[in-house]
Amino acid sequence: MDKFTIVIPVYNEAKNLKVLIPKIYQELKNRKFEIIVVDDNSTDMTSKILKKFKKNNFHHFIRKGERDLSKSCIFGFKRSKYKNIIVMDGDLQHKPSDIKKILYVYNKINPDIIVGTRDLFKNKKHNLNIFRLYASRILILVVNLLLGNKTSDPMSGFFIFKKKIYVKSEKKMIKKGYKILLDLLYNKGQKIKVIDVKINFNSRTRGKSKMNVKILFYLVSMILSKYAIKILG
Repeated sequence: MDKFTIVIPVYNEAKNLKVLIPKIYQELKNRKFEIIVVDDNSTDMTSKILKKFKKNNFHHFIRKGERDLSKSCIFGFKRSKYKNIIVMDGDLQHKPSDIKKILYVYNKINPDIIVGTRDLFKNKKHNLNIFRLYASRILILVVNLLLGNKTSDPMSGFFIFKKKIYVKSEKKMIKKGYKILLDLLYNKGQKIKVIDVKINFNSRTRGKSKMNVKILFYLVSMILSKYAIKILG
C-alpha cells in the first residue's frame, strides 16, 4: 500500500492545526498521500490557518450545516482519491509519528481496519482527564456488551481502513454522531478483519475538548437505540 488519504475532521482547532499539519508532512516524507481537512464551519481562525497550506496534496473544505463529526468524516471519504484512508483528530492528541506505525502493520498484515487503541483499561499513562477516561470506558463497555468485542477501543478516532469497506456499507450506515468507527466496525452483513495497534495518546494542550456530558449521553442513547435495533433486527 503506497498511496493513502488522511481525513482530519475539525472544529475550532486553529492553534493545533498550525502545528499538526507540518508535523504530518515531516513524518511522511517521500510518501504518496493526500490530506483532506474537513472544517465543520469553525468560528475561530481555523479556515485562515488552513488556507496557508499551499501543497498540491492538501485539501481544505468547509462543511456547512449541522455540526457532526461522522458527517464530516464521510464528507472526506467521498472526496478521497485513494483506496486506503486514515482518520485522525486535529487536536494533536494523536501523534503523527504513529501514522508510520499503523502503516507498517497495515502493509504487513493487510487487514480491513487497523484501530489505533489507547488501551484505557490497562494503560495508566493515558493522558485523559477523569471525565474523559470514565466516559470512554463506559462507552467501550456498552459497545462491547451490545455488539461484541471487535476491538479494545471502538471509540477511537485514529484508524486506517480500506475505502471499499465504507463503499459497501454506506447505505446501511447511520452516518451521524461522533464516532464514525462504530459505523464501519458494526455494519451487519459485512465480515471484516480488524487489528489493534497501540498508539500514544497525548493530552490536549490547546483548544477545548468537544466531549461533555451531553455528548456522552447522546452516544450511549445512539448506541442503545440504533445499533441494538440493527443487531437484533
